[in-house]
Amino acid sequence: MTELSADVERKLLGLLGLGVRSRGAVVGVQQVRDAAVRGKLKLAVVAPDISRHSLDKVVPLLTARRIRMVRGPSATVLGATVGRDATAVVGVVDGQLARGIRALLETSAGGTGDAPVPRTP
Repeated sequence: MTELSADVERKLLGLLGLGVRSRGAVVGVQQVRDAAVRGKLKLAVVAPDISRHSLDKVVPLLTARRIRMVRGPSATVLGATVGRDATAVVGVVDGQLARGIRALLETSAGGTGDAPVPRTP
């Protein structure tokens, strides 16, 4: 899996924090699932160290709905950014914010915009 550079991770976390404060992002597995079901979710940032149970709850739904998933920082770092101890996933519901995050990741990853998310076997 591709690791984020410190600079890209800092920018990503800044964008996610802004998104949560502006209600352009939702936090946690259940809120992300709800947004996906309602057709509002544009992008999901998944912590690489989430539990298998959380992974099983969110990845199949996002895959079925063809919602992009990107690998983010650890659950504790992701959670600290959004005001929690830890969080498995942050979902972006604002289209402009999602485009900004994808553009940031595309420039850092050499063009794909997607870092692989762990899959369940």
